[in-house]
Amino acid sequence: MSKNALIQVIEGIADNKYVLGDRLALVGFSAPDIESCVASMAMAQGELGHSRILYHWVLDIKGHKGKKPDISNETGKSFTELRKIDGWVKLIAGFYVTNVAMDVILDAMIESNNPDVRSNINKLYLEHKEHCIYSEGWALKLLNDIGGVPRKFKEELNKILPQAEAWLKEVETIQGLDEYIVQKNLLSRFQEQIAKVTGIGAVTNA
Repeated sequence: MSKNALIQVIEGIADNKYVLGDRLALVGFSAPDIESCVASMAMAQGELGHSRILYHWVLDIKGHKGKKPDISNETGKSFTELRKIDGWVKLIAGFYVTNVAMDVILDAMIESNNPDVRSNINKLYLEHKEHCIYSEGWALKLLNDIGGVPRKFKEELNKILPQAEAWLKEVETIQGLDEYIVQKNLLSRFQEQIAKVTGIGAVTNA
């Protein structure tokens, strides 16, 4: 097992969750109703908590001893489109697409049946599924809205989808992960899930 290979994947998930947590907190106040605003704040805390768990796992892999430091920034592996989030439509596009990409990888990690993987991600894995349901529900709302919202939402999807696809392609080809993740068909699983919700097949080619 290559420790660096596993760390690369874990940090990729952790960074995206860290940035999503930050943006959910900052932009969530622009939600269209109070219930969505409250939910966004709760999801923000969840994402930041997940990222903390993953960063601490990386420290364990590196052999860190003693009290673990507070996390104050990502490692630079998050999607650039997530860092640009400045409004509700872009937030949901980023939250939805990134959730699907992370979900595919987390599923593949669980499928490995590695006890170390399960002990480190079991709790966040179940909570993450709730975030997936929430973001998918909002994606469907925006796709079926009136006026220019669906068009704007698809534009935002098209901006972040290539970044998610490139990440999954990369994870599929990283050497030394066989013990920790089932790397086959990550990209195709992602594209199938996106197509089920958007109804337009390969969104990046739309």
